[in-house]
Amino acid sequence: MSGQAQLALTFDVDAESVWLAASPEYERRLSTLSEARYGVGRGLSRVLDLLGRHEAVATFYVPGVTALHHPHAVERILDAGHVVGHHGHQHLKSHRIDAGLQRREIERGLEALAGVGVRPDGYRSPAWELTPETLSLLAEFGFVWDSSLMEDDRPYEIDAAGRTLVELPVHWTLDDWPWFGWTEDGGGSLGDPRLVARVWGHELRCAIDEQRALTVTMHPEVIARPHRLVALEGVLDQAQAAGIPVVSHSDLAATVVSGRG
Repeated sequence: MSGQAQLALTFDVDAESVWLAASPEYERRLSTLSEARYGVGRGLSRVLDLLGRHEAVATFYVPGVTALHHPHAVERILDAGHVVGHHGHQHLKSHRIDAGLQRREIERGLEALAGVGVRPDGYRSPAWELTPETLSLLAEFGFVWDSSLMEDDRPYEIDAAGRTLVELPVHWTLDDWPWFGWTEDGGGSLGDPRLVARVWGHELRCAIDEQRALTVTMHPEVIARPHRLVALEGVLDQAQAAGIPVVSHSDLAATVVSGRG
């Protein structure tokens, strides 16, 4: 689906949820959990400050567990004028749990976000893996958009149990974790932020040429290390120098819906 060039900056505010979902052993691993909490403390502050200086709006996908454990982090995001989306509850991977637990993940995430005053219209699956059951649940609970699929590099529409859902596509090369993520358990990468800035910048130039929207995915505990912010700041500067609007996923999805008519 064609449209105008737009940049959507998105952040997955996982905090401890991704580790606790991986294994109960992480409950005892204080160093790993402390790095996760960097994302809702110092990391989030850096991100919000940078967005504020650029007067840019972003979308923050928040697991229910993060909202329960760090409500003030979600409140800071909202107070700064950004959009909050649903990112599961315990950050359980949809393809590894049954339909009943998938339902519980949606319901509990909605309950937790309601506790901080949010009724999200958008969803992003943990690990970017939807199942047919997930889509049916998104339709049942009235979500407007999803951001987990990769069938196109432009916003498009998908069928969710007979209901039309806007898809705001993602890609691993446009995610900070494959570039920078590292653990002592699973290897990973300690990539060069200047290289990431060039890759993201080139993708933005292509999006401008093709007049399409571009979504970049980040994690506050990853991108907000000071030396890595060059990647985020570079793509922000480039978009604003070119006069490309930086939009939330809420606004981007609305342009797709309005274009239907």
